[in-house]
Parts: sequence; structure tokens; C-alpha cells
Amino acid sequence: MKSVSGILIMFISMCFSIGFTQQGEWIEVRDMETWSSIGFELDLNKKWSFSLEEQLRMKSNSTEVDSYFTEFGLFYKGFKNFEVGGNLRYQSINDNKGKIQGYETHFRYNLDLAYSYKVERFKLTYRVRYQNRNEVGVDELAGDYAISKWRLKASVNYNIRKWKFDPTFSAEIFRRSQETTTSEFNRLRMTLGTKYDLKKFGDIKGFYRIERELNATYPKTTYIWGLAYVYTLKIRTNEN
Repeated sequence: MKSVSGILIMFISMCFSIGFTQQGEWIEVRDMETWSSIGFELDLNKKWSFSLEEQLRMKSNSTEVDSYFTEFGLFYKGFKNFEVGGNLRYQSINDNKGKIQGYETHFRYNLDLAYSYKVERFKLTYRVRYQNRNEVGVDELAGDYAISKWRLKASVNYNIRKWKFDPTFSAEIFRRSQETTTSEFNRLRMTLGTKYDLKKFGDIKGFYRIERELNATYPKTTYIWGLAYVYTLKIRTNEN
């Protein structure tokens, strides 16, 4: 248990040290966002699962649409404690800055490798994600370059006896790379969440999240409230 806690504490400490030791004078920008989503999960068997999600994100103190998207996911749990998977996202982003404004259509995919295990009443998960996003219909000649990111995430969930709102805490750091920029850590995300099991009617999930930009002239801190509903259908036709 000590070694597990040590790894998690080291990762979270690294995130804080990167996020809060920037040098020089800077002006901080703040915003409050709300993210809401509705999703469907299909468990084909013990190994394979499929997900579909619709999400809306609001910015500018939750007064303007930031983006909305549809996302498909496929996941495989064929290895002990490991899960591999990926998502495809079709997203509309509200660009309301600069000379050219309006909604931009983007396509994003990501690939995940996660490792989870339980120690007493704790469940710990470590995930590595690679993601790539590009604007649809705009090529490099028009100034569009694919943005890729590596994301490292550690999370811990605690199962409280006779309590339906088990807490989950996670820390995630982003490293961005683009053809026209230098690769660097550019975002830190800390999340505290929970969920309520509605039994046959799915789950309701809620979270509070703080995101902080790194290595920026005017670093932005965003406070995010999130609410999601997910309905899961289990088929279990093949247990092998």
C-alpha cells in the first residue's frame, strides 16, 4: 500500500511543481465553465465495450458555447489489470477571437493504455493517452497543423462503506507538440468527482475540475463544473 501511495503522491507532486513554479511576471486569466453530457455504454462481454457520448461545454462564465461534440469509444480488457482503447471525436468549436470567427469543425482521435488495481478499499488507475486533433477542411497551406498531445493521468477511488457517493481524485498533465511550436507541458488538470448508481437506470456523475495553463505568457486557470448521465447495457453473450 505504501509503494502505491508513494507513486501517486510523486506524480501529483510533480504536477504541482510544474504548474506552480513558473518564473517571471505574468497576468493570470480566469474563467468558469460547465460541461454536461449524456452517454451510452454497451458491454458486449467481459473484454469488449463500446461507448457513445454527446457533450456540451460552456465558457465565459458559462454564458457562451465553447464546443459540442459526438464521441465514439471502443475498449478491450483482455489483459489482467490492463485496458486498451480509443475514441473518435467529431467536434464543433466556437472561435470568437481574432479576425475570422465562427464555429470550426475538428476531428480528434486518441489511443489509451490504462492499468488499474485495488488495494483494500482503494482503486488506483494510471493512464497514458496519445491524442491528435485537426480542423476538418483546412490544410497546412491555410495554416492548419495537427495538434498532438501526450497525457499522463493518475487517479484514486475510495469505496466508503454504506455510502453511495464514493469520491475519485485525479491529476493529469498534458504535453503538446505541433509542427510549428516547441513541444512542452502546457496544461495541468486536477479533478474531484463522484457518481451515483441508479441501478437499472444508469449512473449520474458529477465533478469539480481545475485546469491551469503552463508555460504561457498569460496563463489561464479554468474552474469547471461537470454533470453527466450514462446508461449502460450489458449483453454478456460471450464470457470467454
